[in-house]
Amino acid sequence: MQGRPLWPSYLCLAASMSLVGCYVGLSKTLVLVFPVFLLAWLRFGIALIAMPGWLRRAPNEAPLSTHDRLLLFAESFFGNFLFSVCMLFGVALTSALAAGIIMAAIPGVVAIMSRVFLRERIARRVIAGIVCAVGGIALVSFSKNGSAEAGGSLLGNLLLLGAVTCEAIYVVVGKRLTGNVGPKRISALINLWGFVLVTPFGLWQARQFDFAAVPQGPWWLLVFYSIAASVVTVWLWMTGLKRVPASSAGVFSVLLPVSAALVGVLVLGETVSGLQAAAFALALLGVALATWPGSRPTSRRVGG
Repeated sequence: MQGRPLWPSYLCLAASMSLVGCYVGLSKTLVLVFPVFLLAWLRFGIALIAMPGWLRRAPNEAPLSTHDRLLLFAESFFGNFLFSVCMLFGVALTSALAAGIIMAAIPGVVAIMSRVFLRERIARRVIAGIVCAVGGIALVSFSKNGSAEAGGSLLGNLLLLGAVTCEAIYVVVGKRLTGNVGPKRISALINLWGFVLVTPFGLWQARQFDFAAVPQGPWWLLVFYSIAASVVTVWLWMTGLKRVPASSAGVFSVLLPVSAALVGVLVLGETVSGLQAAAFALALLGVALATWPGSRPTSRRVGG
């Protein structure tokens, strides 16, 4: 196992974060059509229909322990439910470009949590990277580009920071889970928990929602969002994370803000001011500092 190349795992991580960034940007369109809790409920429900066979335990997989069940609940609560609520409400109050820049803080937060929970050493350059990432967040929060949406609202940016924290918890908890549970089953179980958690809120908003008034386009976008967010990205991420330490996996989250910002500019027609470009560059500098390997990575396993 030690001699197997890591590039397939790296490719899975890169594809997962790129896809997450795409649907973070495109969700800006969906929250204009669907209320947030209804959107999250439909997402989990559609994904549940798409992968019922993934709930079954593989023949070579051990039964779930109480510890595994608690980790699966935490993974779903923070990585699915709370991340979706913070991200969707945050994107509704700010721009996709601002969301992309704020999401650039993920590697720094992952580095801190990896140090605390997985006992990975945090270098000085990581601390410098976190400072740069926070500086980029502060810059975009107070930037103006002729409209309130350019820099986003303070509440929207705070909600996105909450989403960043939830995503970091998702990475750290996911690392522990992949040692005992297969990627497909993790994807299905945390989606099932997400569906259970959001169902009361989804049903509450569904009672007053006119489904017939929604045109065909948003429905197709909703299907893409559901499959991408709950099935493909989770499976790709857990597959890659199985062989890559959490701190190293944080490198690939740089693709989330990059792809989200590209969607905002190329698809949604958002403009980039000089101040926003500087904020993006500062945030990405923080990513580079926080995640650039200081020494040749070893094959030592991190976490349990």
